[in-house]
Amino acid sequence: MKADRTLDCVGLYCPMPIVKTAQEIKELAAGEVLEVIADDKGIKSDMPAWCAKTGNTCLGIEEEGGEFHVFVKKQG
Repeated sequence: MKADRTLDCVGLYCPMPIVKTAQEIKELAAGEVLEVIADDKGIKSDMPAWCAKTGNTCLGIEEEGGEFHVFVKKQG
């Protein structure tokens, strides 16, 4: 999946990936996609919940080598 920007949260644990995502997504234009890379398993449930709460769209979560790549589309 193609992203407009990537945020590396490897080594960070809840709630820091969500906090950093909330900060980073403010820098994107509506409709752009942010890729968040994390190794905290909690992101699989935390990010979809955060997206539902904020109106952003969780496009998908891919697991690769113990890392989770989460794609979030900023609300338009």
